[in-house]
Amino acid sequence: MLNFLNLSQAWIAAEAPVAIVVLPLIIGALCALINKERIAWLLVLLTTLICSALSFVILREVMASGTISYGLGGWDPPLGIEYRVDGLNAPVLMLISVIGVICTLYALRSVTAEIEPKKRGPFYGAFMISFAGLLGMVVTGDAFNVFVFLEVSSISTYVLVAMGASRDRRALTAAYNYLILGSIGATFFVIGVGFLYMQTGTLNMADIALALSESGESRVTQVAFAFIVVGLGLKLAMFPLHLWLPGAYAYAPSFVTAFLAATATKAALYLLLRFVFTIFDPTADFIISALTWLLAVLGVIGMFFASFQAIFQTDARRLLAFSSVAQVGYMLLGVGIGTMAGVTAGYVHLLGHAMTKGALFLCLGAMWYQFGVTRISDFKGLGKTMPWTMGAFTVAGISLIGVPGTVGFVSKFALLTAAADKGWWWAVAAIVFTSILALVYIGRMLEAAWLQDRPQVDGVDVATREAPASMLVAMWALAIACVVFGVNATWPLELANDAASVIMGGAG
Repeated sequence: MLNFLNLSQAWIAAEAPVAIVVLPLIIGALCALINKERIAWLLVLLTTLICSALSFVILREVMASGTISYGLGGWDPPLGIEYRVDGLNAPVLMLISVIGVICTLYALRSVTAEIEPKKRGPFYGAFMISFAGLLGMVVTGDAFNVFVFLEVSSISTYVLVAMGASRDRRALTAAYNYLILGSIGATFFVIGVGFLYMQTGTLNMADIALALSESGESRVTQVAFAFIVVGLGLKLAMFPLHLWLPGAYAYAPSFVTAFLAATATKAALYLLLRFVFTIFDPTADFIISALTWLLAVLGVIGMFFASFQAIFQTDARRLLAFSSVAQVGYMLLGVGIGTMAGVTAGYVHLLGHAMTKGALFLCLGAMWYQFGVTRISDFKGLGKTMPWTMGAFTVAGISLIGVPGTVGFVSKFALLTAAADKGWWWAVAAIVFTSILALVYIGRMLEAAWLQDRPQVDGVDVATREAPASMLVAMWALAIACVVFGVNATWPLELANDAASVIMGGAG
């Protein structure tokens, strides 16, 4: 029996990198054909749970034994497509999978309220395809396969955003804008991959890196780098390539917004790290210049611009959407610092922001579900009418600000330390000042919710009406994670340090 269990465990570990992508693709097609909403939801929940279990198996295997390589179709890399998992992408696989479980729990009531009955099966099918595309982007070791999964995820996401038209017709415009800019980004990316293929004659990312290290810097390599960074910058919502994000986040179904905010930009940032540091030579002069004068500078400008934009928003979801652009700036600053400490800090912020912003958008969705809350003025008295929901929102909000005891503080302190170690005092000042701006725009909502009286109808206070249990479980799971990993940040810091070691040339 023990031998059977060991054999089963070894088989799962060996097949997990491909199973984690194939399973949701199959279930997505199945859900699209199912008319029963509850059956489709159960299939999605089961699939995300299995993918989460597989992601933990993969992460444990990587931490214990190092890089996992899986060759598809019996063709060994670099001739065939390779799925390759190491310390850089294993945590992102786990993040996407776990967020998928949490958001699916939330979807039980949210999707019923926001999506037309006849569209709910296809909606879950589109979500599964998007979920599989994100996992595929992260797990594949083939540059062209990245493009394929990028498009698989993006096209299904455009559909998901457009389905928000049942709640707000502006979702159609937002989806169209997302489609246009997303297509431009994908085109830039695949052109860059084409230049890399022209230079190296291979599409395997590890093989490309080896060929580039042997051939040295060339004009073709520089052009490829420029196209790839711009393409991924659009997907990442890097300032000033972020124009698709506020509308997509504001008008998509609540479940979709929370999932995208916690995963999509994080997968794109992973790809940026993978290409900049492990495929191109990060010691090359043009890469060093790009890190400092492109990624770091645009990151800081984005932090200021988006934070000021957030302060003057009247719609709560647009406020948090602009906040996401600012948080991407923090991550890019960490990458731009270009040191082990800087990359570690940026990676920790990636993990922490997924928990924080996911919780905030889940809370906003629950507020709309019960009271139709969309504007900041609607927050009046919510601390009394929805105390548990507003409590989770408050915890996530103070994490976004960077209050000690939250995961937001851990990542911002790491960024401050990395910037100070490099002598970038202007970056230190930017982090502190934009954190104060975050206090202003989050504080506006908290003040209205907790310090103002609850609204009245016909002279009578609106009664307390909490979100359904499935919504509360989802939002509090992420809110508690913000505190747990803020009080004891050993695990996220260890994961981030391992990821940084992979791309900075250390063991990983």
